Amino acid sequence: MRIALVGCGAVTQAVYVPLLSRRRDLFEVVAVCDLSRTLADAVGDRLGAARRHTSVGEMLDEGGFEAVVVLASGSHGETVRRALVGGYAVLCEKPLALTRAEVAELPEGRLMVGYMKQYDPAVRRAEELLAELGGPGVIRSVEVTVLHPSGESQLAFANLTQARDVDAGLLASLRAAEGELVSRALGESAPEPVRNLYGVALGSICHDLSLMRRFTGSPQEISYVETWGDAPGSVEISGPLPVRGRFSIRWHYLEDYPAYRETVAIHHDKGTLELVFPAPYLMNAPTVLTVVSGSESRTEYRDVTEAFEVQLAAFHAYVNESKPPLTEATGALEDIVTAQRIAARFAVQHDLPIGGESA
Repeated sequence: MRIALVGCGAVTQAVYVPLLSRRRDLFEVVAVCDLSRTLADAVGDRLGAARRHTSVGEMLDEGGFEAVVVLASGSHGETVRRALVGGYAVLCEKPLALTRAEVAELPEGRLMVGYMKQYDPAVRRAEELLAELGGPGVIRSVEVTVLHPSGESQLAFANLTQARDVDAGLLASLRAAEGELVSRALGESAPEPVRNLYGVALGSICHDLSLMRRFTGSPQEISYVETWGDAPGSVEISGPLPVRGRFSIRWHYLEDYPAYRETVAIHHDKGTLELVFPAPYLMNAPTVLTVVSGSESRTEYRDVTEAFEVQLAAFHAYVNESKPPLTEATGALEDIVTAQRIAARFAVQHDLPIGGESA
């Protein structure tokens, strides 16, 4: 399948370039696009893509591919909309957008939203085991802890090509446009603490929201939110699960922490399913599923199959065999709504202004 890449930054270079290089049985990258010509050339050279662009519109107009993989930072709403209008299938990295309005403006089309943890073999095994136990109705609590070092330390091994050739005025205008979208979500008067929290929720915690969607369904209510420490700092979120039990998420940005670590524990009536995720940019590092059951029996499940690779294969199957993806626009919208509920609860607790869609 001939594809085009939008965004040639850190995740593209560290994850997608190696995977697309070894999955040439499924994909041929024919075009790449980035604001930085330096990055477009670097990724194009590594993948053998002859067409390099700095404008998404020009790339979509030129065509020559069947699908677009959107890997750029920030909101992806407008890029996805234009690709769907052009008739292309789209794999879009999370978050799909920063506002509900952007999702509402998307036309019909083939859209898959990438939450690679949903495709992790250990996660799929946990889903199977939970279904055997009786599903969401047996869950007592879901407890999440994320220890998040700096992105630079996580990607130090990757020897990334850096972009220093993008016009400063263009970057400023793009940041302003992104700020306007956040204001649309949270209201013009939303202060920095609320905006920072929303960024963390949609940029990182959304992975855990996507797992909760699979295990229990999205939370319909947020009871408590607190933040502390210098931004992005630490975040604590809790509330009821939609069927039974409660959830808690504790997310900590620890710049000098030795390695990324994410733990998701599902405590149910007869034991625990615990998932421990490694750093997301280390290819084929296994997620460990520990099953604790009667008489304190413990079983560990490991699989070195790369979740990002499974996700790419699922996109190929979606486009060519109509196999539905795990997250489409509806699921991505649920995560945006939950992130807005998180921001609104925090604002109400601290008597801070909140408006826009979150009101």
